[in-house]
Order: sequence, then C-alpha cells, then structure tokens
Amino acid sequence: MTPTLVRHHLPHAGTAPRVDPWARARDWAEIQERMLVPLYEAVYERLEVGSATRLLGLGCGSGLALLMAASRGAGVTGVDAGAPERLALARERLLPEAWGTRARAGTRLVDGEPADLASGAGDSGTPAYNLVTAFEPIGCAGGDSEGLGELLAGARPLVGRGVPVVLAGWGPPERCATASVLRVATKLADPLRGAGSWRPALRDDLEEVAQRAGLRPDGSGRVACPFGYADVDNAVRGLLSTGLFDAAVAATDQAQVDKELREALHPHKRRDGTVWMPNIFRYLIARTP
Repeated sequence: MTPTLVRHHLPHAGTAPRVDPWARARDWAEIQERMLVPLYEAVYERLEVGSATRLLGLGCGSGLALLMAASRGAGVTGVDAGAPERLALARERLLPEAWGTRARAGTRLVDGEPADLASGAGDSGTPAYNLVTAFEPIGCAGGDSEGLGELLAGARPLVGRGVPVVLAGWGPPERCATASVLRVATKLADPLRGAGSWRPALRDDLEEVAQRAGLRPDGSGRVACPFGYADVDNAVRGLLSTGLFDAAVAATDQAQVDKELREALHPHKRRDGTVWMPNIFRYLIARTP
C-alpha cells in the first residue's frame, strides 16, 4: 500500500525528479491504492470494525482504507503530513460537501501529525480512538520504517490501554512477484545509495517496529494482494506513483527508468495484455500498554 506501497515522503539523496504531484496522486488513487484492498478487508474482518469503531489512520493518503472502514459504520480520522495532494483526494472521497452530498458522520482529515489532533479525551472522558492503523507497508525500501515510531508515539495520548494498533508490511520476496520489478529502482539508483532503495522484507520487520514503539504483539496474518493492471502502461503509471523510483529517475532519467521498468514487467504480461503479479503482504496487530 497506504503507503505506498512504500513510504512516499521518504527523503533520498540526489535531486528529486520533476513530477506533476497531482497527476501522481491521481495515479495512486485510481491505479495503485486498490491493490491493498484485500489487506484492509482482512484486518477489518478480524477486528470486527463497525459502528462502535473509532479509527485513527496514520499516513492515510488518499483515504481508501478509511472509506472502507466508514462504509462499515466506523467513525474515521486520518492524518498525513507528507502528501497534501493525496489528502485532497481523501477529502473528495470522505468529505464531499463540494458536490452537495453530506460528509460521512464522524469523519476528520488532518494535514499533519497525530499531535495536531485535539485532546485524546472526548466529552465523556473516554479515549478518542479504539483502533489505530498504519497501513503503509514497510519492508520494501531501506529506511521505510523511519518516522513510523514517532507517528505511533504521537498517537498514544489519543488511545486507551489495550487498543489494537495495526502495522503492515511486505511478505517474503520469494512470495512477492513485484520484488523483481522493484529491484529496478535499486539497480538504477545505486550510485546515489538513497534511503528509498529497494530491500527484501525481513521476517521480524513489523515486530521490531512494535517493540521500539512499546507495543505488545497480539497476532498477525498474511494476505494475498496481487497487483493487476490493465496493461503495461497502466502498470508503469501505478508503480511510479509509489515514489519508489524517484531516486532512479534522479540518477538516470525518466526515459531510462520507463524502459527498464517495462522490461522488468514483461515476464508478468499475460496474453491479453494485462499485467499480473501475485504478492503476499503481512499485518501485525499490536496492543498499547
């Protein structure tokens, strides 16, 4: 995925390529974000998300995961400090006053950090949220868990004891067909040795983040999240929208990255022109102390 399927706002060495942030956000929302729907559904089913749920989504991006929770009756709040264009799309989805329809009850979107939210206690003195999600998968790019600990720490005053916190990550590279495609980013960007370089997911990535955040692991699961695209052009646009290839574009140029990305996608192209890459993602449910 939310993120990205990598953390799209990570800094990296070198000069950032010039991109249209609105076009990229649209590509993310319309092409790439939906790839993680099975992950969101699995988590919501397991935690019985419904009308009693008050969900805080960290790094909510363009808001698909929040929309799915709201459709189950949950009150949702999303925060994201690194993607104003994606957050604007989340507002279109969840706060659509501009087109004359009512906003979903209990919905709030904040361009910032958890600390920018109001006091964690409501009028009744109960904590504001009883579920926290960080759906942007880690274990795909070097340093992609950096900053997550601070987000989790910022959310702590807003929740009570024993509240589930959901972390997400890539599965083993041998079970993620997209891993071979993501290696293109590392190969082309290696001279920069940027923080956004691809790396294989490790078995305990999520547990290590939870431990550093002072959370207690309380279950995990694996979910099949195949990446399916209408054609190669669609796949290139979707993958570029993650931001993972930015360092490669800065190190070479857009044309070179497009060429090598298309070559890497070729083994996954089917006879009808569609692109299909099976992947496994993992989630961890941890509890606040």
